[in-house]
Amino acid sequence: MKTTLPLIPFLLAVCAVVAQTRIPSPEAQIRAAVMAAPADQQDGATVYGYDESGEIVMLRKGNNQMICVADDPEQKGFNASCYHKDLEPFMSRGRQLQKQGKSAKEIFDIREAEVKSGRLKMPRQPSTLFVMTAPDDRYDSETGEVREGNYRYVVYIPFATAESTGLPLRPEAPGMPWIMDPGTHRAHIMITPPPPYKN
Repeated sequence: MKTTLPLIPFLLAVCAVVAQTRIPSPEAQIRAAVMAAPADQQDGATVYGYDESGEIVMLRKGNNQMICVADDPEQKGFNASCYHKDLEPFMSRGRQLQKQGKSAKEIFDIREAEVKSGRLKMPRQPSTLFVMTAPDDRYDSETGEVREGNYRYVVYIPFATAESTGLPLRPEAPGMPWIMDPGTHRAHIMITPPPPYKN
């Protein structure tokens, strides 16, 4: 008994770590990730998710223009995104810099400089990002089911401004489109419908 007791805190700690880092199956990740995309583009989307070590990897090679990224199991709440393939250089560079430990401001400044220098290519046409979020209690990581997800739509239009688009700098009504980061490489139209549930 004396030998067993000191092991109990250690075993509990190991179990806690395993529980925290448990990665959903590829099938569950794919099912949840593509829910962020328009219905007619879900089946053909390329999907990135997480392997057992927590590294982001391609889970499925698609055959259309949509790329989806599964929820990060290390982050609170559910958050999946899908975007047009022409945004992949911008998105993958952001993930790379984030992995290096760069802050949000550093990532913004680095990508701004790289886009202006021509090193990092942004789409020439407006390109869309679809985001789906939900609280933890509305996401089943075992099955990949998300209930009452909240959608957000982002249309990237690099270096656009309020003057060039006629959009306001902030929403004046629920779900109203507005422009964020105007005049920069990350200028985009934001459209955030009200959530389908009450907190």
